Amino acid sequence: MNRRTHTFSLDVNGRNHSIEVEADTPLLYILRNDLHLNGPKFGCGLGECGACTVLVDGVAARSCVVPVKGVVGHKITTLEGLGTPDNPSRVQKAFIDQQAAQCGYCINGMIMTLQALLNRNPHPTEQQIRNELKFNLCRCGTHVEIMAAALQAAQSDS
Repeated sequence: MNRRTHTFSLDVNGRNHSIEVEADTPLLYILRNDLHLNGPKFGCGLGECGACTVLVDGVAARSCVVPVKGVVGHKITTLEGLGTPDNPSRVQKAFIDQQAAQCGYCINGMIMTLQALLNRNPHPTEQQIRNELKFNLCRCGTHVEIMAAALQAAQSDS
């Protein structure tokens, strides 16, 4: 079986990238392997755990199951595109303030999912946050710190 590659133009973190890959290549592979962005993680490969979450036009998407052909013409934001070490986003700042990481594997998904929620609803309730994050898996037990960070971000104005 002969697979054909195509050239795709992607807007990732405000920069245009030209990538030559097969049309059904998962976005996660391009982000990590071609663009060397390490925020999104490979977790389950099935879109179930949330470790690979990115924003596509501000909406959370599981990049391990999104083919590159599905994001052409859309704005893709990874963890690296939210802020900088000197000027973190309000969500990143809250996670730093609350020390909401242990192993850190789930943090990308938690932050990106929370950012998508804040894009829709700048000041969600605790229950809305819990509902949003319930499909992001954390195996090392930082749930209390993650919720504290999420609540801090939800109560922040910037």
